[in-house]
Amino acid sequence: MPIRVQLDRVLLEKRMSLTELADRVGVTIANLSILKTGKARAVRFTTLAALCRELDCQPGDILSYEPGPDDAPGDDEDDE
Repeated sequence: MPIRVQLDRVLLEKRMSLTELADRVGVTIANLSILKTGKARAVRFTTLAALCRELDCQPGDILSYEPGPDDAPGDDEDDE
């Protein structure tokens, strides 16, 4: 997946634990951990907005696009 989650970096910069962020955002630690490790297949805009609000950042501070060799046009099964 060419979308990378940089939640660890932002948490470190803000000196906030995953547990504290989970409490502030109202998302389970397990779900934030899945997002943090890059295993999430989707994120709700409401969750992204809450993360940005609590971390005082922009979506681009948490998510980035890094194309790779398997990121050819038409390979995305969600485009249908």
